[in-house]
Amino acid sequence: MAGEKPDVLLVGNAKPVIVDGLSPHVVLHKLIEAKDREALLAAVAGKVRAIAVTYTSERIGPDFMQRFPKLEQVSTFGVGYDHVDAKWAGAHGITVTNTPEVLNEEVADTALGLLLCTVREFPQAERYLRAGKWPSAAYPLSKATLRDRTVGMVGMGRIGKAIARRLEAFGVPVVYHSRKPQAGVAYKYYPKLVDMARDVDTLMVIVPGGAATQNLINKEVLEALGPNGILINMARGSVVDEPALIEALKARTILSAGLDVFVKEPQVPKELIEMEHIVLFPHLGSGSVYTRKAMDRLVVDNLLAWAAGKPPLTPVPETPWPPKK
Repeated sequence: MAGEKPDVLLVGNAKPVIVDGLSPHVVLHKLIEAKDREALLAAVAGKVRAIAVTYTSERIGPDFMQRFPKLEQVSTFGVGYDHVDAKWAGAHGITVTNTPEVLNEEVADTALGLLLCTVREFPQAERYLRAGKWPSAAYPLSKATLRDRTVGMVGMGRIGKAIARRLEAFGVPVVYHSRKPQAGVAYKYYPKLVDMARDVDTLMVIVPGGAATQNLINKEVLEALGPNGILINMARGSVVDEPALIEALKARTILSAGLDVFVKEPQVPKELIEMEHIVLFPHLGSGSVYTRKAMDRLVVDNLLAWAAGKPPLTPVPETPWPPKK
């Protein structure tokens, strides 16, 4: 009936910005609060017209989406949306939205922080001080520096460009590889990733996850990067062949790595944790209160636009707006 609030299913944590933003405008069903998950899904399946997703460990695939015959939109938190089968959604008239742009600068800041920590061994130096070793001897000079490095960007999207701007300000040469050359980007473009890895000594990975980039950074790429090479992964754990990386780090066929993401988060391979010459972050990319609130708000704004009959603010490429005929 006209004027009735639409039913929306919240999958994930009941974040205050999302709950408070949606509750006045929709009937919000919080899956996390259900005593019996399956009973709640069965009860609301015929009514739910949109889904809000607040964490990316929940798989929103065809089996899940087709339980809701009236589903029109999935609004998910994060710039990465490989946990949602957007291609299937688009083929079935469902719009998928994510939260790009509002996290670009935060992730780029984190990427530079991870790069600096890895190159200059800042976490190791802090552990050295806390262990009381400084009075006995100064911390050893770092083996690496940014002063003689060239960074090969694997991906040159919105976040990649923000990282590259920072590197340029640091006086660090930048080149890049992506599926195709980017308009308006002056950095040297490499059609083949392995060729770029051979020519640089640092790879900064910032591409989407999913099947198209699965194990993109493989044994061949790591071998091409060489013994002075440093890998920084700000993308998804799936983009790097983790066993191949572990082997390269153990054998010192690359110098080091800085990793913000892992294949089976939050589980991190024991072999990586035990290595002292690498730097590991617990997926901090956009992890500030300020930026996460902005991302939460964009989840809400996409759903409020839908509820008001307006176009989505940030539809993903697989579900363009207006829908393709």
